[in-house]
Amino acid sequence: MIKKILAGFCLLLSAASFAQESNASPYSYYGIGDQKFKGTVENRMMGGLGILADSVHINLQNPATYSSLKFTSFTIGASNSQTTFKTASEESKANRTTLDYVALAIPVKNFGFAIGLMPYTAVGYRIRNTSTENNITTEKKFNGTGGLNRVFGGMSYKITPKFSVGADFQYNFGQVETKSLTDIPSEQLQYATREKNNSDYNGMSFNFGAVYQTRLNNKYDWVTSATYTPSSMLKSATNREYATVLVTNRGEVVQDAINVAVADEQLKMPSKFTFGTGFGEARKWFAGAEYTFQESNELGNRFDAVTDAGFETSHRFTLGGYYIPKYMSFTSYLSRMTYRAGLRYEKTGLVINGESINDMAVSAGFGFPMGNNYGSRLNVGFEYGQRGTTSANLIKENYFSIFVSLNISERWFVKRRYD
Repeated sequence: MIKKILAGFCLLLSAASFAQESNASPYSYYGIGDQKFKGTVENRMMGGLGILADSVHINLQNPATYSSLKFTSFTIGASNSQTTFKTASEESKANRTTLDYVALAIPVKNFGFAIGLMPYTAVGYRIRNTSTENNITTEKKFNGTGGLNRVFGGMSYKITPKFSVGADFQYNFGQVETKSLTDIPSEQLQYATREKNNSDYNGMSFNFGAVYQTRLNNKYDWVTSATYTPSSMLKSATNREYATVLVTNRGEVVQDAINVAVADEQLKMPSKFTFGTGFGEARKWFAGAEYTFQESNELGNRFDAVTDAGFETSHRFTLGGYYIPKYMSFTSYLSRMTYRAGLRYEKTGLVINGESINDMAVSAGFGFPMGNNYGSRLNVGFEYGQRGTTSANLIKENYFSIFVSLNISERWFVKRRYD
């Protein structure tokens, strides 16, 4: 009963937390924001490697792994990111703390079922653009907040002891607010003009997965994993407002405003394919590699014309693994800990001013056993990376993230023989 109350409380807490601003990147200006979910903490400590069909940890990247669980598992994860933004001449910093996911998985014989909630994208930017034409200086300020959340339900079936398949049904929903404020300070105008868009998004998507694992030389495990996310559609309903505003130190004071009808839109989300393989020794060590290919993104921002921006095919390469000195040690706690590490290189698919925006990072972390239960662990990980470049008048982000998760894996539904 305590576990059920804990799970319910965390679900409510996460629903409220996902609504908070969780991004401060100028690159979230493009499309529908930055993709937030990059795997569970266990995966992220290994560079985002998502090919393992673990018996006690929920792998939310491949639904085919749910049937490999031995016990009912609950997991919740959060992260803190400190980012330094650099241009050729300036520097600023931002700090964000977010709840990243909450999920519950239940194995039933050869089946596995999972439900959960996570952020899908996040928008959070403030951009200023100044231009001069015919001795008239125009200043534009762009501001965006919001993002999409994702609730999912998945099922996996173990066709043979070596081969499993699975699928996730995903419902994406959320709101993004974008504002454009135009001022002409050189003319000393009293009022500025503002365009504000509130867009509500919703739509369904799917993720299909397969995992094959076998034993080599009766000692080593070899795992091959693949997932495919077909392209899907997002419905967009937008409320648009034009207004004249008085800009003060306390904010914007609306003088006159009119609402403009905007037709609903259908936006295409690109398809994605992931393939990975690795080998290791059960409950001892594992090393693997993974490659992700995603079609060119077609989602845009109403104000994209301000910059020379476009999209290209996205690629991601991941290397990672774990090591457990002696998982059943009764004398050394350090020997029962899990040590993970990995690295990641990604071409994000965003191209600005002719420059591809790339993202690269290294990560590591620890899994701390809780009590005598091998499956229940507190996981703490770290990631250091950089995205973007200072070339072509762009911004380079150097970020350091700390992520923490709680994983509880136990027999929850056992009927007592004695009271």
